[in-house]
Amino acid sequence: MNLTQTAFGLSLTLCLAAALAALALPRRARPAVAGALTAAAGASAVASGAAAVAGQGWSAWYPDLLPLLGVRLALDPLGGVFLAVTGAVAVCAAIYGIGYTRHGLAGRGVQAAMPLFVAAMLLVPAAAGVGTFLVAWELMAITSLLLVVAEHHRRAAAGEAGQWYAVMTHLGFAVILAGLAALAAHAGGDAFDEIRQAAISPVAASLIFLATGAGFASKAGIVPLHVWLPRAHPEAPSQVSALMSAAMVNMGVYGILRVGLDLLGGGPAWWWLLVLGAGAASAVYGILHAAVSADLKRLLGHSTTENMGLVLIGVGAAGFFAASGSRALAALALVAALLHAINHSAFKTLLFLAAGSVLHATGTRDLDALGGLRERMPYTTALFALGALAASALPPGNGFVSEWLLLQSLVNALPEGGVRHAVTMPLAVGAIALTAGVAIATFVKAFGVGFLAKPRGEGAATAHESPPTMLAGMLLAAAACVGLALAPTLLLPYLAETAGGVIGAPAAVTGEVTLRLGGIASTISPLLIACWLAAALVLVLALLRVFAARRARREARLWDCGAGPMTARMEYTATSFAEPLGRVFDNVLRPESDIDVIPAKESAYIVERVRYRARVADRIERRAYEPVLAAFAAAGRAATRLANGSVHRYLAYGFYTLTGTLILLAVIA
Repeated sequence: MNLTQTAFGLSLTLCLAAALAALALPRRARPAVAGALTAAAGASAVASGAAAVAGQGWSAWYPDLLPLLGVRLALDPLGGVFLAVTGAVAVCAAIYGIGYTRHGLAGRGVQAAMPLFVAAMLLVPAAAGVGTFLVAWELMAITSLLLVVAEHHRRAAAGEAGQWYAVMTHLGFAVILAGLAALAAHAGGDAFDEIRQAAISPVAASLIFLATGAGFASKAGIVPLHVWLPRAHPEAPSQVSALMSAAMVNMGVYGILRVGLDLLGGGPAWWWLLVLGAGAASAVYGILHAAVSADLKRLLGHSTTENMGLVLIGVGAAGFFAASGSRALAALALVAALLHAINHSAFKTLLFLAAGSVLHATGTRDLDALGGLRERMPYTTALFALGALAASALPPGNGFVSEWLLLQSLVNALPEGGVRHAVTMPLAVGAIALTAGVAIATFVKAFGVGFLAKPRGEGAATAHESPPTMLAGMLLAAAACVGLALAPTLLLPYLAETAGGVIGAPAAVTGEVTLRLGGIASTISPLLIACWLAAALVLVLALLRVFAARRARREARLWDCGAGPMTARMEYTATSFAEPLGRVFDNVLRPESDIDVIPAKESAYIVERVRYRARVADRIERRAYEPVLAAFAAAGRAATRLANGSVHRYLAYGFYTLTGTLILLAVIA
């Protein structure tokens, strides 16, 4: 029994113990005990995943646990990466949840569903058979759905989000089930080892890849299957939002990698061009909606679509390069994708937990009603700023390194390829560059409007700092962001070995302080960049202090155009900050605005009040989903005419159905 097996078994046992404790313990002790056990399970999963990445593989078959197929488990380096990331996110979310759930979320059901959700996510990358994978996937969907609707009795929006999530996640499960069942049927067995050895025709492999890819893309929140994500993530409790946005969506990426590159052996180039195109569209579409969103958690949800799009650009490029014979570039693109998935998990955990602290302290997540939190919530403000820097992909944030690696793999592909490279790579680079620029504006808005200046609402004016357990969860996520930003060289050799094993190529990244890319002349040292930036900042501050000391200090009132002291109403709001961006991308976003001008009673020419409302609807949802929903609603209304309460009619239905079935069986036989 090695460390991988021991730690993995311990993590599942602790999750089960946490669920039982949540059901058995009194309300006062429930969050602390269940949270501590879930955090311990996450830490154990990190150890198991790290051991698997380091080469301690493990596999097992328990034939009696699941009827007919049994339970097949195995951990290789690829599964270990996703297992360790999920465990790390679970540690932060569970500790944070001890303080957060004491405010109305300490019920038995919610507290028990949380560790079961974590256990399901740990089982997905460890599954080594189709049956085990599908059971774990469905358990993950059901437990996350229970957590999304945990507050439906308080907010109707949570119930609506749950309906969208339930429909989308089970449609995704249906196509994954169909694809994996076909794969097992062609292979003649359920085990992944048998599937790898099977000879599957190109047409069948393509159909299986398209079916499973659509289901996994739905879980990852990829356009146009993303519509559940900006609803479910904001409405779930904040620690659940962190788990869904930083860990669960990764399972969609894992599924594409496992089926496409591992079980199906790579496939033709067009598979991966499709993945790359979907990733680029998701990255641009997600960040544009994030830029114009005034809801803090909804903004972060759209940002998840953007970052999963960036990860899929790397995955698609890796598969495309591998199919084209450029194994070294394929390994580099896959390293960039894996590192960006890890980085996204770190900073999105921090941002969602910080957003939860804001919601906990102010009672609102509307950026237009926030502001002035810097003085009242100094620790949360500093931690959100750190997460915003990472999400902006600016140095020295951790998001910068992975996006730089991704750009290097795309830019250096041009000299090697033909027409497809010449068309695809510039478009992909352009999508990443556009995404990075809009992401900076988005997170400047989120931080500047939400935390600086004066409070624009009563909740912001009376805000208070979060309790220690919530701060501890955020601090752990912040430490992960800092570690990944300053010392990615500690992690990258293992990711390079993992990617090289999947692609069949040597390690694409080496170096202890300076990163060196295999076969490419580019190098980078994140630690030295951070040191240079810190030195430059210290120098600027020192110079300002020296010059300021030479001049006498004067205090003067800010120039206000004669209108009196500045008030909160004169500040930029999230809506006004994003208005220019909305105009620039008007053809994509199509913002809707409504202006009500209310005249005074005495004269129609004197304006008493002007009311302005702006809304950016999801055009994909409006064009693709609303007509389908309207058709189903119409069919439902028409179906009510069939059920008029007459017993005679119902007996007739039964008679005609039975007769028709017998006739059909007779014809078939």
